[in-house]
Amino acid sequence: MLNKITINMKGIKMLSKIFKRMFIFVALCTFSFNLHAADWTMASGYPKSNFLTQNIIKFIDEVKSTTSVNINLNPNDTLIKLDAIKTSLQRGQIPIGEIRLGIYGNEDPMYILAGLPFIAPDYSSAWLLKDVQMDYLQDKFAKKGLMILYTSPWPGQGFYTKFPVNSVADFKGKKLRIYSTATQQMGSMLGFNATILPFAEIPQAFSTGLIEALFTSPQTGIDIQAWDNTKHFTYAGAIFSKNAVVVNKKAFEALSKDDQSNMLAAAKRAELRGWEMSAETTKKQIETLEKNGMSAKNAPDEVISTMKTIGLEMMKNWRAEASPEANAVLDRYLSMR
Repeated sequence: MLNKITINMKGIKMLSKIFKRMFIFVALCTFSFNLHAADWTMASGYPKSNFLTQNIIKFIDEVKSTTSVNINLNPNDTLIKLDAIKTSLQRGQIPIGEIRLGIYGNEDPMYILAGLPFIAPDYSSAWLLKDVQMDYLQDKFAKKGLMILYTSPWPGQGFYTKFPVNSVADFKGKKLRIYSTATQQMGSMLGFNATILPFAEIPQAFSTGLIEALFTSPQTGIDIQAWDNTKHFTYAGAIFSKNAVVVNKKAFEALSKDDQSNMLAAAKRAELRGWEMSAETTKKQIETLEKNGMSAKNAPDEVISTMKTIGLEMMKNWRAEASPEANAVLDRYLSMR
């Protein structure tokens, strides 16, 4: 009996050593995998059909093929509402997300500089403004533990209305949905009762009579099927506001140097592609609006002239609120333009 017990104890000890070695092996393999791979969750506020989201999907595919990072996209406000994505990034709740810069004008006037009408009214000037702004914006984001990977512009803006737009007088007293403090100011100066509403709330706002008109891009009009509530699209151009794909710096710096480099290279390609996609889509999107029963035309000269005057007035107000450093960015842009 003693010998049997001794034999059993030896067997148990041997098994224990085997299991211990197996545990160490599995743990090392798991640790090694975690060192070289990362699953990231990404939040975005727009549907998959949106060209901005399509560009993100291409970016994700490139990141997956050139790095060990796998990014799982949650578009169309399905994970986090658009206006809460930046806060979630700062808190480290997600490592990467897409934001709309114009939402954050209350934090710093620089976020809405591109939203001043006719300050950068075409793609070439909007690209220049983006380049001149970037160091300032990156510094602001760095202080929040964030970094901009790339930006993409919305197409030029226009008015969605239930009535034809023949003059500025047509806007008086109408309830307009806009998306930033800058466009709210512009809308008010045009005679609208302008209200900031999140993208996802637009259809309900129309159905309840909270709004009667929109000032936004052809892309947004398609995303919300604007033809269900409006009949006229009046294109003004005027503003090329930007979205940014932003990463939490701690998450980014946890990656290997090769992964960081390759992700930044993918971001550069995504930025150029996003700007090209934006420019290419405008004509097609206006045609889509027309195919769905909307009339589309360019804004009358009086509306354009008034918007340019408003833009200059808004620039004065912007300068009064902005820091000397922000004003220096604007001065540099204007001198280069």
